[in-house]
This record gives sequence, structure tokens and C-alpha cells, in this order.
Amino acid sequence: MADDDLPQALVQRGLRKELMPRHVAFVMDGNRRWAEARGLTTAEGHEAGSRALKKIRQLSVAWGIRAITVFAFSQENFRRPEEEVDWNGIRLHVIGDPSTRPASLQDAVREAEEMTRNNSRFHMILATGYSGRWDIVQACRELAAKVQDKLLNPEDIDEAMLAGHLSTNVLGEFACPDLLIRTSGELRLSNFLLWQSAYTELYFTNKMWPDFGEDEYIPALKDFQSRERRFGQRKPSSA
Repeated sequence: MADDDLPQALVQRGLRKELMPRHVAFVMDGNRRWAEARGLTTAEGHEAGSRALKKIRQLSVAWGIRAITVFAFSQENFRRPEEEVDWNGIRLHVIGDPSTRPASLQDAVREAEEMTRNNSRFHMILATGYSGRWDIVQACRELAAKVQDKLLNPEDIDEAMLAGHLSTNVLGEFACPDLLIRTSGELRLSNFLLWQSAYTELYFTNKMWPDFGEDEYIPALKDFQSRERRFGQRKPSSA
């Protein structure tokens, strides 16, 4: 992305194109509480949350972010995916334990993934029926099966190999999020992307997910750009 590709409004608000994250993860929390506070139904809260997701996806594409992963606590967030997203250039991946999804949702998942499989401009991962522990266990099972079939020696298993069997590996080199944002004031990961978030920058906001928009996204990105990322390395001594 060239200097001029970052919208001038973002530059004026202090964002730098070379420091934009490639992959942002979201814990979309607060739909139900947002609805209750307004005397609305839970379904209306999820509908508002879906509108917020559409806006965040559009902003991410416009700002040169390559991928987002969104953690949907409720499968209501994926009722009609073909109406949820303008698929122009966007590839959808759905991760999580398929045994937790009803048949109708499984069909919708397969249809949306097939519809977008040739797109590469932007990737969106929807995590539904997902847990970080499940992801690690399923990766271990895949490796164990290879060992059992004598296709792999146990001593050859390392971090990189295990990471290659995690659900987010569909994103290749940016499988691990640079930034993880959680809404609604909760200060925990809730079993989301546990392995992948080892060196992810975390950002928490009190805003409920339906209220999370451009004015909330930009401060999160500015906060991210202000941090020194060391990926487990010691900070060099100033002496």
C-alpha cells in the first residue's frame, strides 16, 4: 500500500500506513447486553452486531488490512452469510468444531466458502463453535494420526509444525493476528486463538460490539501503532 493509499483522514488522525496491522482479530461481545439496555430482543442485538461487522469489514478492506478473524459467540451471527457480505474480492473461511453446527448452518458455510474460494484481496475468518483449546487438540490429533501412520516421527514435531495444523493456517504467513480487539469491557480472551495470540497486541474497550465503528477502530489502531513489538525478545539495553 503506497503512502497515498491510506485515506487522508487517517493520516491526519496519526495513523501510519507502514505500521498498519495485517491481521486483526475481534471478540464481538455485547450484542445481547446492548439490546437489553434498549428494550430490544436478543435477535435485534445480533442484527445490530451484524451491521457493525459489515462496517468493520469495509473499513478494514479500505485501510489495507489483509484479514480479520471474528469470534462469534452466537451462531446467529452466521444465519445468512450470502446476504451479510459483499464478496467482491473477499474470501471467507469458517473455523471451529463442525459438530456443534446444525446441518443448515453447515450447508451455508460450505456454500459461502465455495463461493469465495478464488478471492484473495481480503480474508475474513468467522470462528463459530470455536475454542482455542479445541484448535490445539485437533492439531495434535492430526499430528498423532500421521505418527500412527508412520508418516511422521514424534521427534520432528516442533512449534512451526503444530502451528501449521491450526485452523487459522488458511491465512499462511499472517495466520497469527497482530492485534486483537475485545468489546464490552471484558478483559480476557475467552478461549479465543490461544496459541495464535502469543505475541498479539491486545486492546480492550468498554463499547458494546454494535456501537463499535470507525471512531472506535481508529483509536485501537493508533494504540497498536504506539507499541513496541518484540515477539518475546528482550528490549535492547540503552547502556
